[in-house]
Amino acid sequence: MIYNKVNLIIIKLNGGVQMSNLKDKFESTKDKVLGKTKENVGKATGSEETELNGKVQSQKGELKEKFGEVKEKISKKINDAMDGNKEEK
Repeated sequence: MIYNKVNLIIIKLNGGVQMSNLKDKFESTKDKVLGKTKENVGKATGSEETELNGKVQSQKGELKEKFGEVKEKISKKINDAMDGNKEEK
């Protein structure tokens, strides 16, 4: 977890936040699509376990998406605050 935070800070300092956001969006979409697919395969085959695993993966994708949105809003507020501090000097 510490590595991820350090990595995010390095990405931020290097101006690569867009790439991080793109990766997050891809990962969340991938989880949602694969989850729905597994869920439907589970329903079609009568496998309760596969259906449940699909539902869990789909929800994981939804949570990742919401987390990404919150992270983006927080980043914007911090950037705006830091830009405001630069203008005051």
